[in-house]
Amino acid sequence: MSQATFGPFAGDIEDGVGAVGLDDRVAATEALRADREVRLLIDAGRDEEANSLFDQQLAKVPPGLDPWTRAAILTRRAVAAWRLRRIPLALELAAEGWSDIDAEQPRGSFAADTLGRLGYLLEGIGHRRASLDICRVAVEVARTGDDREILAHCLQGLAGTLNFRACEQEAEAAEATFREAIPLFEEGLTLVADGRVHLALLSAYGAALAGIGELDRAERTAHDAIALAAAQENRWARSVANWVLSMIRRRQGAMGQAADYGKIAVDEAARINDTSLLQRYSADLADICHESGDTAGEAAALRLNISARHTAMETLQEGLGQALEQRRLAIRAQRLAMAAQEAAALDPLTGLANRLGLERTAPQILERAVVGGRVPWLVLIDVDWFKSVNDAAGHAAGDAALREIAQLLRAECRGGDVIARWAGDEFVVLLTEAPMDHSEGRTSPVGVAVAERIRVAVDMHDWTAVLGGTQRPTVSVGVATGDNTLERLFANADAALYRAKRHGRNRVEVHAPAPTTR
Repeated sequence: MSQATFGPFAGDIEDGVGAVGLDDRVAATEALRADREVRLLIDAGRDEEANSLFDQQLAKVPPGLDPWTRAAILTRRAVAAWRLRRIPLALELAAEGWSDIDAEQPRGSFAADTLGRLGYLLEGIGHRRASLDICRVAVEVARTGDDREILAHCLQGLAGTLNFRACEQEAEAAEATFREAIPLFEEGLTLVADGRVHLALLSAYGAALAGIGELDRAERTAHDAIALAAAQENRWARSVANWVLSMIRRRQGAMGQAADYGKIAVDEAARINDTSLLQRYSADLADICHESGDTAGEAAALRLNISARHTAMETLQEGLGQALEQRRLAIRAQRLAMAAQEAAALDPLTGLANRLGLERTAPQILERAVVGGRVPWLVLIDVDWFKSVNDAAGHAAGDAALREIAQLLRAECRGGDVIARWAGDEFVVLLTEAPMDHSEGRTSPVGVAVAERIRVAVDMHDWTAVLGGTQRPTVSVGVATGDNTLERLFANADAALYRAKRHGRNRVEVHAPAPTTR
């Protein structure tokens, strides 16, 4: 479904740009003019050229624009994509534009332009009440701006949507709706004297006039629109204006002429692949042919109507299906990327975090410790004489020993502690505790207690199944606290570990901070 019947957002802003900086104004103006060329080609039924130019423009959103300016460009392109039946792209562009301004208070011309086009897209996907509501808001917001053409465009969008509603109502309700639309059209026509917005207003204005019985004014308006449409090569406006003439002749009882004008309107709608217009016009043409006894014409019009309805449904279903598939693929890619990121932060041998994983996690842990008034501890573990173990039992057995030590670390540490294989046979545990935490009967700080449990667990472990009768591994441990950066904690723990090695290995040493001077 492309253009809504009788003109919701059929036109486009020529050169309108909002209240932005000079550089932004130039960049935005250039982007808007290029997008306008795409819309001109679409209205002329030159879809191949429109698609080609549209693809060139997609990558050209000027940088540094304010949110509403950028959103306006994105939603204009969403409308163009919708009319070119590139439904997934239209939804993607609309969502991107909407997300840019989701938290912004709408004010000014670009905000109005964005809201109006979102209203048009909501109409296309069937959210009709929301579409009418947002069109009303767009007009209110446009009145806070300084761009006459954007206000005219929003007025045309609201009035055209009201026309669309009136065509589906009973006679009394329809006339009231047409009467609501007329002053909106007339206000818009006072704001723009020429161009595409003027033509869109003029074409749809004739339909509203015909809807309230002012047939002479409606006919003059329709002929003026047809002349302008020919000069501007605008098949959309020619389709609407001819249908206005068909409405008039039907009311006058001139059913042959009504059918002739109706066929032109249907043909023009088909040429620009506008299934919305085609559905409306082919249904009414079938009624005209039925009233005049033209059974062959009625059958042909009904076939067109059914085909247009199927096309609209298939286009929307296909587009939504493609959008769903793209979303599925995006989620899958995101999950794969997250899995790859997680894998990059894990040590493949032990399943512990690796150095990258620790460096990613540590800043948040240490920051939370500072905020929560907790004490950070870093426990640095090094396997004693590991080269001798490798030489005696082989590298496969050495790897098995490292995996076994990783299991022992998991068993002796708490659930929230971060355990990592730093490099080779070095391991790190990063943990925090509340100050003066003596729970569970501990008489030493938690970092020191965990370090000692690890040392004892490795020393007392039965290594026979892993290493046979070769040398049993032990660990030396350095412990540090008092700093809130990983680098300083590691440096201090490394100094303590060096002392543990120097003093005989298989022991725990704690870094003693230098005394403060007064």
